[in-house]
Formats: sequence, structure tokens, C-alpha cells
Amino acid sequence: MDIRKVKKLIELLEESGIAEIEITEGEESVRISRYPASAAMTPAASEASKQSVPEISVESPEKSDKKGYQVLAPMVGTFYRGSSSTADPFVSVGDQIGEGDALCIIEAMKMMNKIEADVAGRILSIEVENGEAVEYGQLLFVIG
Repeated sequence: MDIRKVKKLIELLEESGIAEIEITEGEESVRISRYPASAAMTPAASEASKQSVPEISVESPEKSDKKGYQVLAPMVGTFYRGSSSTADPFVSVGDQIGEGDALCIIEAMKMMNKIEADVAGRILSIEVENGEAVEYGQLLFVIG
């Protein structure tokens, strides 16, 4: 199975919220799970693991050493600071924000996903440039 297909499956898994997916292509198969193999397995999952299916675990993102609450990208996509190229950015460094305030948009698979603040505070830094591609778990904002 082509590694690009496996990477695409991982991206789809992250974006969809599905816990596990198994794909068979000819005699090859791959199972991708959000949870480590040591987690409690259902009988169907334990039976599948006995068939020596290669497993790829999606790792948790690692936080950087920046001080403050870190807003991480929940998906792979393109980062936008505002609702359009001519609109003002949702937030700037130094802005006071409330919980639920819009921070940015991440475009993934032609869908615009508004990212909102989980906490209230002040924007200490914006770690991504407008229009830049972001990865799952990448640091976007630091809120203090």
C-alpha cells in the first residue's frame, strides 16, 4: 500500500473524529487507530490484531515550551486570520478575548472551520502566518 494513501487515511481519521479505521487493498491491509494497542480492545478489534495487520498510531501533539495557554491546530489545512482576504483579522497580538471568540479559520478539504478560544485571556503570540499550511497539533496561538 502506498505511504501517501496511508498518510491521507491518517489525515481523514484526524479530521473526522473516527476512532479507528481498517482498509484492505488486495492482500495488504492497514488499521489506523487513535488509541494505542494496549487500550482495551473489543473482541472484533482483538481478532483483527491477530491477523498481523500493521498498525499505525496517531500520536498526540507535543506542546512547545511557550508560556501560556496554547491553541493547537485541530486539523491539517490552511490557516487564515480573517474571514476573507480583505477582512480584518479575528484577533491580533495584545487583544483581550473571551471564551468562544473566533481566533482564525482553517480551510480543510474546501471546508472553512472556525477555530474558537477555549479560554479567556490576552493573545500573547500568533505563531502562524496568514495563508500558511498547518499540521495537526501545530501551535497557532498562545493566550495568557
